[in-house]
Amino acid sequence: MIFLRLYLSFLKIGFSSFGGMTMIPIINDEVLRYGWMTSAQVMDIVAIAEMTPGSLGINCATFAGMQIAGLLGALCATLGVMTPSLTLCLAAAVCIERLKGNRWLEAALKAVRPVSFGMLLSVVITMSAVFVDQSHIMWNRVLISAMVLAAMKKWSLSAPKAIVLAVVLGLVMGV
Repeated sequence: MIFLRLYLSFLKIGFSSFGGMTMIPIINDEVLRYGWMTSAQVMDIVAIAEMTPGSLGINCATFAGMQIAGLLGALCATLGVMTPSLTLCLAAAVCIERLKGNRWLEAALKAVRPVSFGMLLSVVITMSAVFVDQSHIMWNRVLISAMVLAAMKKWSLSAPKAIVLAVVLGLVMGV
């Protein structure tokens, strides 16, 4: 019964919040209502979820489910919080597949491409600030980035390996 209750509680959280920090009060209310955790424990879960890679909502659900009912609880809570997004994605995929060739959909998708490119370009420009310090280009950081990029391309390095390589190069080069 606890597993179904976990799934349904986190399903409610997934449907009634918009991800990120908006989930925290709803998670807090749900777990306090059932007496599964204290407010302090919820804040600990949120802190851990913030430090780990991935979606805050999914991380919170996984960690809370694990705390409440072990591995199966983590699975139920995670599936619960993911169900709304998965449902919407599947529905969108079905609609897009059925409307393939529709001139209105094609026009909309064509309009999304430059917007997506602009958003990615914005991230690149914002992140490029790490290469400049008081109007001076920090060539050692540029070199490390170029070396890691080359290594990723040549040896198909995964992201964690590329991060480790960047750290090692940064330590060696004194960045």
